[in-house]
Amino acid sequence: MNLYALIQSRFPADRAKPCFILPDGREISYAMLEEGVGRAAALLRAKGVQPGDRVAAQVEKRVGSVMLYLATLQVGAIYAPLNTAYTDAEVDYFIADLEPKLVIRDIRPFAGESHAYEPDHGVTPRRESDIAAIIYTSGTTGRSKGAMLSHGNLAANAEALIQTWGYTSNDVLLHALPIFHVHGLFIALHCALLTGSPIIWLPKFDDGEVIASLPRATVM
Repeated sequence: MNLYALIQSRFPADRAKPCFILPDGREISYAMLEEGVGRAAALLRAKGVQPGDRVAAQVEKRVGSVMLYLATLQVGAIYAPLNTAYTDAEVDYFIADLEPKLVIRDIRPFAGESHAYEPDHGVTPRRESDIAAIIYTSGTTGRSKGAMLSHGNLAANAEALIQTWGYTSNDVLLHALPIFHVHGLFIALHCALLTGSPIIWLPKFDDGEVIASLPRATVM
């Protein structure tokens, strides 16, 4: 039960439908997302990432970063997002704790390199109890601790929210959250991707852009 297999199975039948709507009006379709994830998966495998390996990512909020996250799930590795505001000294602590196979701190070179690869759509089988992501706590009561979240955890959370909120393919998400955080990366994105609905994708929270985008959205 690989979470990416579940997400991919819910993409709209018409992959030309928009997934990400960018501030400049450009759209990234579900077909483009699927292709980008496949290329990222091929690159991860070329770099020797194996099932169960950790991939640490301190990356800016870009569509390519979402592709990296989904590709990490696809190959059966464990995604560990790190706050982009962490200092080098703080990152050193997380790297020592995670012992990752791969560390990515700028998504652009990785994304550029992935274009040299043909999309790899092979999904590594996982069990529900296999770890999909490690999210570090805020560290208010001591050093940050890595919370291990399984494929089953994240799938059950998303399915419950979709049912409780009545989330459908007709909804449009206004996404202004960071994606190193559980709400921005999991709660918001998973609900949209598992219903094959579009996402208005803002690089950060900007009150003017949020207010201007609200009329086009049904979910924020």
